[in-house]
Amino acid sequence: MDAVARTGRGFALLGAVQVVLILAITMLSPALPAIQRDLGLSGAQLTLVSAAYGLSFSGLLMLGGRLGDLLGRRRALVAGAAVFGLASAAAGLGPGFAFLLGGRFVQGIGAALAAPAAMSLVRSLYPDEARHARALAVWGGLAGFGATAGMLLSGTISTWVSWRWAFVVPVAVSLVAVVAARRLLPAGPAPVRVKLDVPGAVLVTAGLTVMSYGLVQAGERPWGAGVVWGPVVAGVLLLLAAFAVVELKVADPLVPLGFLARRHRATALWAVFIGSAGMSTIFFLLSLYFQDVRDASPLLTSAAFLPFSAAQVVTGMLAGRLIGRFGGRAVMVGGLVVAAGGLVLIGQLGASSPYAGAMLAGLIVFPVGIACVFSGSTVVALEDVEDSRAGLAGGVVNTAMEVGPTVGLAILVSLATAHATGLRSGGETAASATSGGYAFALLLAAAAFAASAVGSAVVLRGRRAGTDRTAVRGASAPHPPAEVVTGGAEGAGTRVGG
Repeated sequence: MDAVARTGRGFALLGAVQVVLILAITMLSPALPAIQRDLGLSGAQLTLVSAAYGLSFSGLLMLGGRLGDLLGRRRALVAGAAVFGLASAAAGLGPGFAFLLGGRFVQGIGAALAAPAAMSLVRSLYPDEARHARALAVWGGLAGFGATAGMLLSGTISTWVSWRWAFVVPVAVSLVAVVAARRLLPAGPAPVRVKLDVPGAVLVTAGLTVMSYGLVQAGERPWGAGVVWGPVVAGVLLLLAAFAVVELKVADPLVPLGFLARRHRATALWAVFIGSAGMSTIFFLLSLYFQDVRDASPLLTSAAFLPFSAAQVVTGMLAGRLIGRFGGRAVMVGGLVVAAGGLVLIGQLGASSPYAGAMLAGLIVFPVGIACVFSGSTVVALEDVEDSRAGLAGGVVNTAMEVGPTVGLAILVSLATAHATGLRSGGETAASATSGGYAFALLLAAAAFAASAVGSAVVLRGRRAGTDRTAVRGASAPHPPAEVVTGGAEGAGTRVGG
């Protein structure tokens, strides 16, 4: 096998791993009612099953990225894929709630180790800066495709066979990754010989996990409930604040705060955060809308997202060329504007709104924008990152991607519920009030995207506008390098509750 073919297959392997790690977030969403019936779960238990993967995934990503730098990237990828695959098998084959919940949580542990290692191995495959930037633009399109594919997979499988068969795909991809990694992927640079920041790792993991748990509970309980505000306050004010203090004092911090303070990186991470929050909100609210308000089956619900997926794929194929011509910052900001427009269109939904109207238009416009957001922000966030910190950078980007859905859903779903309650008390029917609540939340999300676009443009104004265009010089050529494969649009969605 020549070097070009091996590089292309190596990138395809990494891309498949990235897709399936995100697919695992959404693959149970349309099947949650069936899971609840089969296992006899309460609403709280179903919420835990839905959230367990995202909790461990987001909480451990920082540590997973650092371990990849310390232990070796390929070794971390193989170990993470093995844990992820075994946990997927346990979740699919387990007889009851405990096996499913435990399997989903351990899935997230494996994903937290594999995801940053996979992103950092892209640099090892493409050491040339131009090709590396172009590969990152493509990489920014893979996870969103996985999120939509998870919805389609779950809806199809839960309609025709048992939801348990959805776990076959994660098991199969994990097995391929473990077997083929040594042959297709470079080992990466030598492991970094520094002392692991154990206190920082414990604090950031505990802080994110506890905060996420409290936010998840906000989907079912009021914000004034102790089970909501208690974990949120503990996670943000105590654990994460303590983490910041520790990072300022230790010799080898897990996440050097100066790494996050660069304004271009902070802005890009915010774009990743809000982009994933917006995508997950659409998946969650529309899944409920189609099934609960419009009485659609899981299969029809999944089919409704086919235009969304097609728009992701097409835009993902063009993302590298757009960044090569306009720069990552411009593509990111423009994507925020387009995504805001898509949210406005979807936010016109009502209890009897036709699908082939503003809804369909929004399901095409939004993924075009979000694809640009994720591709552009990935390039900007990893700009000027030293090779020795590639694992750290991958962990930080993926953390923003995973925390976004938890925070965004908690806030927007609670606002949608409150607005729907007000409409119902004013005399609206249940279907009309529910639809009105969803529309209200989507329009608020659109306003947040528009404000983020303006803020990003102001913050990044005056920076070296040509830097990211130079990095992907040649990306607008008629044909990309043969070894770079293309995919859809990034984002991560999760569903909380039933």
